[in-house]
Amino acid sequence: MKKRIDHILDAREKKITEEDTVLQPLPHKDFRFANPIIVIHHSGPVTYKAGQQARIHPHPHRGFSPYTFMLQGEGFHRDNAGNDEVIKAGGVQWMFAGRGILHSEGPTNEFLQQGGVQELIQLWINAPRANKWDKPFYQSAAAEQLPRVIDEEGIQFRLASGDYNGQTGPIQNFTPVVSMVGEIAAGREIELHATPDYWTLLYVIKGKVVVNDQPVAMHHLVVFDKAGTDIGIAAAENAQLLFLSAEPIDEPIAAKDNFVMNSMEEIDQAMSDYKNGLFGSLSY
Repeated sequence: MKKRIDHILDAREKKITEEDTVLQPLPHKDFRFANPIIVIHHSGPVTYKAGQQARIHPHPHRGFSPYTFMLQGEGFHRDNAGNDEVIKAGGVQWMFAGRGILHSEGPTNEFLQQGGVQELIQLWINAPRANKWDKPFYQSAAAEQLPRVIDEEGIQFRLASGDYNGQTGPIQNFTPVVSMVGEIAAGREIELHATPDYWTLLYVIKGKVVVNDQPVAMHHLVVFDKAGTDIGIAAAENAQLLFLSAEPIDEPIAAKDNFVMNSMEEIDQAMSDYKNGLFGSLSY
């Protein structure tokens, strides 16, 4: 049975630092959350000149996981739990913030010295109430570690997390989340399948597609009804897509600044803890 489209949301510009602006299709004025999928940020493509400087300074998180798909270029991650990693084009990284962490991120020094194009998508994946105060951890996977769950002429999808077509992605989570990035050549068609009763989203990174008979332009997010399983996609031009399907977390959400908790009291506590130095320190 085909999934009904409930929303087609345009990604809007959002300033996240004084220097950095991203496209944000979620949350949106017409649709806030698909819990556990809280935020989708699309950064770039940005062309850095050789020798240019760029970095997002150390900042705190609590209660969720920033989850990054590096589409082009390469970036670093550093946190005060002892993780210091590089993610290259096609790879993914997942940092579970848990009870609290500081991290910094940005293009690597090597990439900035040479210059080039950087593009990424970062998701915020909520954690269940029972896990929000767990110890932080970090995981990553290079492009070659992502199973090609669809690989045919003009169509390729690489699975980062969850189960699809009998394969399992390398990134693990408390709540089942199927996440994959794929390319479809102009004129090609594919049918994707989602688990009934899951939140299911499709973001058009580039190109134009027709989704269950509705045209969807670049930088738009499709939010589907939870019923049904089948999603028909036809590429009107060469397209790149992010597919997400996740088991819902039916708990209250309070999200503000860099924190995702269950109540505003917990948000206020997180902000106070950070202000009072309880998140520790991080040099970079």
